[in-house]
Amino acid sequence: MTEFLPTGIQLTYLVASSLFIIGLKKLGSPATARQGNLWAAVGMLLAVVVTLLDQQVLNYQMLLIAIAIGSVIGAIAAQKVAMTAMPQMVGLLNGLGGAASALVAIGEFLRVLNSSGTVGLGATITVILGVLIGGVTLTGSFVAFAKLQGLISGKPLTFPLQQPFNALLLIGFLVCSGYLLVTPENQPIFLAMVAISSVLGVLFVIPIGGGDMPVVISLLNSFSGLAASAAGFVVMNNMLIIAGALVGASGLILTEIMCKGMNRSLPNVLFSAFGGGTSAGAAGAGGAAVEKVVHRIGAEEGAMMLGYARNVVIVPGYGMAVAQAQHSVRELADQLEGLGVEVKYAIHPVAGRMPGHMNVLLAEANVPYPQLYDMEDINPQMDETDVALVIGANDVVNPAARTDAGSPIYGMPILEVDKAKHTIVIKRGLSTGFAGVDNELFYKDKTMMLFGSAKDIVGQLVSEVKQL
Repeated sequence: MTEFLPTGIQLTYLVASSLFIIGLKKLGSPATARQGNLWAAVGMLLAVVVTLLDQQVLNYQMLLIAIAIGSVIGAIAAQKVAMTAMPQMVGLLNGLGGAASALVAIGEFLRVLNSSGTVGLGATITVILGVLIGGVTLTGSFVAFAKLQGLISGKPLTFPLQQPFNALLLIGFLVCSGYLLVTPENQPIFLAMVAISSVLGVLFVIPIGGGDMPVVISLLNSFSGLAASAAGFVVMNNMLIIAGALVGASGLILTEIMCKGMNRSLPNVLFSAFGGGTSAGAAGAGGAAVEKVVHRIGAEEGAMMLGYARNVVIVPGYGMAVAQAQHSVRELADQLEGLGVEVKYAIHPVAGRMPGHMNVLLAEANVPYPQLYDMEDINPQMDETDVALVIGANDVVNPAARTDAGSPIYGMPILEVDKAKHTIVIKRGLSTGFAGVDNELFYKDKTMMLFGSAKDIVGQLVSEVKQL
């Protein structure tokens, strides 16, 4: 039995890893995302249980208490958090994951040092990586959370010689690392490295605008996976290595998807101080003011346009998420379908605060998956669309991305709602999106504006459509 137990543990780790991979695959589609989440959760349960059976685990009582407390906190948080605050929650979880990995690296380093008086070269390198990645992930994620939550300004926070200062800190960390490799018993140097990595995390995130925080959180999610993988090497746990590598890879893929959806490179997101909230206003060429006309309608006229259309494309955005209007939108779609109108939903990759945000909201309202269309699939159909109904979206439907070479969003793939025969935009006002530029769509002759909260306006449209 004692010979079989290690083998059984490793085989169970293999099964858990397979479940993680299957879960990730299923998470790639809205239709199977819930199943994927369940598969991955079962894999994690197996991994945790079999780890507790390892002979190296000494204090089951403390572990079970910690698991119980964490489970209660996680369950309550999952029930209470609003969908619009999901990026903040992911940021917090990333930070805690980084903290856990860093603490494992620190604890293992000190344990080995105190027991044997020295630490091997390979173990020291792994600990250094765990401390660096974990520390940056911890403080960087907390700063990202604070920006998204409005606890600190969402504008890029910069100071003179910031990049050279960051470079000096990184050089200092590398010098300390080299010194630690030679004299691993020098604990003050090790603690200085922990402090430097924490400061680097803060300075890494503060110069990035709040509009780019979802990209940063996705990148930090990848970092948390790498930190976990490093911690797996520290404690020689294959499951932790594999799980961390999967999180790291999937986080990088998600980051790439978001950057591609904004037509920007990752360095541009991290170092350009984009999304500071400056508005382009209504300035034309040469900075001269240009008069722009907005065509405003009421709910009754909007309902008639929708009810007598042959087909309608609904474009959900962050405004719909904030107003929690997804159930009203589903009710409106049902009413229109009852009148013989074909209804489709157009989903932009970065609509909302993170990829999949709109899919999850619409799934919550039981919108049929076949009605959801990705940008590449719906854009060719816009020319034949009678009415495009934009609910709270801004930059992702701005035609300037196609036409204005001087715009900061030029080249960004958008939902081409301006090509529809008519466009109705539901928005509280004419404020800019995270890019800080005016939206040309609002002033086009074919665009009708319905001002107000998405939930209230869609509710009024439902009432008016019922009367048709």
